[in-house]
Amino acid sequence: MLLKGEQLAAHLERELRPLYVLYGDEPLLVLEAADAIRARSRQQGYSEREVLTVLPQFDWGQLLAAGGNMSLFGDKKLIDLRIPTGKPGKEGSAALQQWCQSLSPDNMLLITLPELDWREEKAAWFTALVNAGVALKLNAPPLAELPGWIAGRLRRQQQSADLESLKFVAERVEGNLLAAHQEIQKLGLLYPAGQLSMAQIRDAVLNVARYDIEGLREALLAGDIGRLTRTLDGLMQEGEAPPLVLWAMSEEIRALTVIRAGMDAGRPVDQLLKDAKVWGPRAVPVKKALQRLNSPALEAALRHAGKIDRLVKGIGHGNVWEEFLRLGLRLTAARI
Repeated sequence: MLLKGEQLAAHLERELRPLYVLYGDEPLLVLEAADAIRARSRQQGYSEREVLTVLPQFDWGQLLAAGGNMSLFGDKKLIDLRIPTGKPGKEGSAALQQWCQSLSPDNMLLITLPELDWREEKAAWFTALVNAGVALKLNAPPLAELPGWIAGRLRRQQQSADLESLKFVAERVEGNLLAAHQEIQKLGLLYPAGQLSMAQIRDAVLNVARYDIEGLREALLAGDIGRLTRTLDGLMQEGEAPPLVLWAMSEEIRALTVIRAGMDAGRPVDQLLKDAKVWGPRAVPVKKALQRLNSPALEAALRHAGKIDRLVKGIGHGNVWEEFLRLGLRLTAARI
């Protein structure tokens, strides 16, 4: 069974399963979910706990032995299995599938993993875990959902803020959920319960955002000038390599150019997206960008990217980061 992170609390109130799998790209959410499961398990009599970490040369027999060793006092046991690489290997795959075939109410298995790609999510061992127990995918909320996440955290400490204030906080903690958690806790320490003003939030919240290439691509596709500007400035301040920034922007422009040309020729957009290997969540922002951009604008952007490529290689004159911004503004401001 697959659950969302926000469903865990209600699930634990109803029942406790003998197998849980936590994975995702946000360590804070994984840690909080694991803490909640461990706390609930203690309430349900799982007083003994054994931690196993899968490092190189790990003996998977330890897992099966942990499940077979009875406590001296007859207590139920929580086995905390951590797989930092997310890859159990052939022996581990077999051991996990064997475990799923003989679940016991006396032994709870809690597995924590990093983020998995789609191939790993379809692996036999992972499918067996999901079918036998409860799995939670715990990724950081995207920027558009971050204000709502912050509002939920404020409610836990009997505080609230208007949408403008929530967006202000979100922009300053983007890509750094642990820092967001710390800033929210700080607001709880500084101010009493109730509605927080923008002035209070401005005084308390630091700019602790982390900017990455994926955020740049998202801003470019969304036509979000503010986020694009902040992200480019953040990448420059963090010392990101200009060739990597150029690659990310150019890849998006090339894909959009090919798809747009196909649309102009009358081909179905869904087939064009498939041919360009644009699928899943990325398809939606690409479609929105195509509504905003025409072929002449995209072809001009490709020429501009070529100019930046020469600057990166030391040919010509100009500031590379200023040109990145001009290229981004060209694409966010364009209209059909």
